[in-house]
Amino acid sequence: FVSRVFKKTSGNGQLSLFLGKRDYVDHVDYVDPVEGVLKIEPTDLGDRKVWIQLCCAFRYGSEDLDVIGLTFRKDIWTHHIQLHPDCGYKPALTEMHETLLKKSGDQSYVFTFNIPTNMPCSVTLQPGLEDKGKPCGVDFEVKAYLARAAEDPDEKIDKKDTCRLIIRKVQFAPDNTGSGQKAEICKTFMMSDKPVLLEAFLDKDIYYHGEPIPVKVKVKNETSKVVKKIRISIDQTTDVILYSADKYTKTVLSEEFSETVEGNATFEKTLAITPLLANNKEKRGLALDGKLKEGDTNLASSTILQPGMDKEVLGILVSYKIKVNLLMSGGGDMTVELPLTLMHPRPIGTADEQTTPYYYYCCCCCCSCT
Repeated sequence: FVSRVFKKTSGNGQLSLFLGKRDYVDHVDYVDPVEGVLKIEPTDLGDRKVWIQLCCAFRYGSEDLDVIGLTFRKDIWTHHIQLHPDCGYKPALTEMHETLLKKSGDQSYVFTFNIPTNMPCSVTLQPGLEDKGKPCGVDFEVKAYLARAAEDPDEKIDKKDTCRLIIRKVQFAPDNTGSGQKAEICKTFMMSDKPVLLEAFLDKDIYYHGEPIPVKVKVKNETSKVVKKIRISIDQTTDVILYSADKYTKTVLSEEFSETVEGNATFEKTLAITPLLANNKEKRGLALDGKLKEGDTNLASSTILQPGMDKEVLGILVSYKIKVNLLMSGGGDMTVELPLTLMHPRPIGTADEQTTPYYYYCCCCCCSCT
């Protein structure tokens, strides 16, 4: 049931935190519960209590500025549980708890946190080359600590009296995917009484990270102008919702294809593109999937929400769109946009039990889907 146990012990040796996993799946209508065990050495606690906490936080500034009293961190959601002395907290014992109790031994206490569905997923904002310290973004942290009160700003908690593990809230592509999007535009240019028709199609509505994306392009050119080339780009839009709603857009792919369409001619071809983080390493502030330690990750996955949930979520929401652009002779161009959903496939052996209607979050609200 548990292939690996994650353990963290406090500096004073009195607290040992055990988790059976560090990735917790958001199924849209519920999130996997965070089930763990805390082993406590109760000697020399004095009048202090033992607390376990789960916090979702958004770091939006440099860690270096914390030392001068500027804390660029917002706790989006926090939940505390007193484990010692016993205050009557008795969560239902699960198979995960029983497995961890065998590892932790005596003086161990079980706990369960239920993450609300309106919490954002774990997202890291790519730091610049000169940035140091912990990157900005949304993360989740399980922390055990000794304190007289759960949350008292006047009480200083010594670092050796705490232990913590970062976890991730993640989403995977649902199994019930649908057909792809279609967009078209018909445009008339100056000195021509006939139009150019541009159509673009995707063959499915979800693509996996690293998977080539075939974009079918159709052009019907009834003018004397020549289509000199076709440019396809992908924009990542990051909605940062904290004290206010801010929107940031970065291009993660731009490719030009030397396909020409002569006047009074038609064109139809499938052009493949693949957006990769490897080609965007220098872009500061690009949204990436949250990571647990140093190392490569990937472009952030698209956010999936229940209908209407975008008005409740704080943190970071991610969406993508594909732009297909025709560059015309004599000046002028024309563009269509297609919403794109980028995600990871569901790991083998896990089932998608989500039954509530959902939609892929899009900054332009053009990709509602149930």
